[in-house]
Amino acid sequence: MTQILRRAWYQAELADFFAADPESVLGSLLSNSSFDVDLSQREAWRAEISILQDRLVGHNGTLFLEFEIPRMGQRVDAILVSGPIVFVIEFKVGEKRFEQPAFEQVWDYALDLKNFHEGSHNAAIVPILVATDAPESSRLEVEFAPDKVSRPLAVNPGDLPRAIEAALTATSGSTLSASEWVNARYLPTPTIVEAARALYAQHSVEAIARHDAGAKNLSITSQRIEELIDEAQRYGRKVICFVTGVPGAGKTLVGLNVATRRRDEHSPSHAVYLSGNGPLVAVLREALTRDERARRKAAGERNPALRRANPVKAFIQNVHHFRDEGLQDNRPPADRVVIFDEAQRAWNEEKTIQFMRRRKNQPNFRDSEPGFLISYLDRHPDWAAIVCLAGGGQEIHTGEAGIGEWLRALNTRFPHWHAYISDRLTDSEYAAGGALEALLARPHVHLDDSLHLAVSMRSFRAEHVSSFVKALLDCEVEAARQHLAKLRDRYPIVVTRSLEYAKRWIRQRARGSERYGMVASSKAARLKPHAIDVRVSIDPVHWFLNDRNDTRSSYYLEDCATEFQVQGLELDWVCVNWDADLRFTGSGWSFHDFRGSRWTNVKNAENQAYLRNAYRVLLTRARQGMVIFVPPGDAADPTRSPGYYDVTFRYLRDVGIPELHIG
Repeated sequence: MTQILRRAWYQAELADFFAADPESVLGSLLSNSSFDVDLSQREAWRAEISILQDRLVGHNGTLFLEFEIPRMGQRVDAILVSGPIVFVIEFKVGEKRFEQPAFEQVWDYALDLKNFHEGSHNAAIVPILVATDAPESSRLEVEFAPDKVSRPLAVNPGDLPRAIEAALTATSGSTLSASEWVNARYLPTPTIVEAARALYAQHSVEAIARHDAGAKNLSITSQRIEELIDEAQRYGRKVICFVTGVPGAGKTLVGLNVATRRRDEHSPSHAVYLSGNGPLVAVLREALTRDERARRKAAGERNPALRRANPVKAFIQNVHHFRDEGLQDNRPPADRVVIFDEAQRAWNEEKTIQFMRRRKNQPNFRDSEPGFLISYLDRHPDWAAIVCLAGGGQEIHTGEAGIGEWLRALNTRFPHWHAYISDRLTDSEYAAGGALEALLARPHVHLDDSLHLAVSMRSFRAEHVSSFVKALLDCEVEAARQHLAKLRDRYPIVVTRSLEYAKRWIRQRARGSERYGMVASSKAARLKPHAIDVRVSIDPVHWFLNDRNDTRSSYYLEDCATEFQVQGLELDWVCVNWDADLRFTGSGWSFHDFRGSRWTNVKNAENQAYLRNAYRVLLTRARQGMVIFVPPGDAADPTRSPGYYDVTFRYLRDVGIPELHIG
């Protein structure tokens, strides 16, 4: 018999569970617990054990108690593998009502298994919410989605057997092997917010990432960076390394992993995570702060507000604020280890000088942002380490330098720094060019294949999306069709001329707490007739983190985020609103900017690239699926001529995206 992996704190065949002394089951939970168990939790476990031993009699299967969901950093109260079904059971002891957050919670657990646990990909999954003091359920109807995940059943303990029987009656298929099911690979792909939460709570990158080549790749790269930092400290040298990766490979995850492992402010190798992406920094900070507040509350603090210095703010910083500290003080920074995420987005010399003159009263400033940041760390008399996480084709702001600016600074001003460079930085998308060739001729410069993340960590549903979007924007029709064919069954993409249909579609698709929202290009100036005004700034913290009852959240489908607010972040379902700023001509793209009362042509190649990259960002934000809304235009409005939109719509259909029709 195949050995069953220990993913749960207690597991047994139902027959053995029924015969077990309840206190011995409780003892197993207590001995395997990774946290201090208070009296209320003990009593909750006792109640759950009693209910399951009383109500599951007559059924066969294998029971798992406190089953780990690593991506979410949580555990399912109970999982029952019986017949062809995986039952996901969550208890609310003492509750009289079925609250929406609890309903979403058990649904989320079921969806997590479906999406990331290979043994569950083809299994029927039935989430069940048990409120122990709730009245009897008058209606128990099992409603399966096409992926065989049912809507959660809400029951009291007395209705639990009836719910299980109803599900078994409604489901056909062969009996699942519990040992094969639990031994199947778990391949989680957390969002960056989920990853930051888990890492900050001391989970390892291996625990929250895919248990396959992707996780191995992450581990190898993380370990190599750790080695280089340790060597810098041991030998008293300055070290900089450049990490690359395919889209969705987890570069930010690697950076956060290194930063969290070295976040002790009193350690000489204390690290700080820096990003020029203001919305990302704000969202991560707030998410971690809310978690910290919740932990303090759970630990018994009467007022868990973070009145003292918030450790999260020291751990995650905006790169521009870090830079400005170096302007105000000639001393070295407090940190010796600095992780720069999206290093390619650092400012070039021209933009940095202009900003320093106008905003910082620094008329004599003569440096690019990468050059100054390296010089700031170079103030340390002995050792320092810089980790640059580099993406390709993601520059969306005027003046973003690309990775070449870092290399030029090293080559001309910092030859004493030891550079360890991903061997894939030679790829054209990183635009390193001649700067890399010149640097490689220097001593202390090493190409290192362990600094490239070669495996996408995106959801199994979305792993081909980046390739499809690249082909779409490169006007490679046949390649786009081929990539789309690989997506069709697992990642729906549809196009419509009706915003109402688009909103209805994503609302119907989203389950549990799956997040959805609307996005548009920052140049999409003529979506206003559809109540979309990209000039109205949103607060990304509210938009990404607040629940569906908050009008400021993405769930409301009222506020539209642009590429500047969503880059580096993800949603489950996205409505991409496509305006006339990027138009298909039949043979390629034309680029436009709305000025005053009319569209003008964008002729500058760099600005064209920014606009194309904006749509690249928008079209790759969804983890589960997306709908593209192309307005019909209005013949009576010269700024919204149907001709501006029709050709684009036909192109999207021609590559194979089906048109959405809702009856």
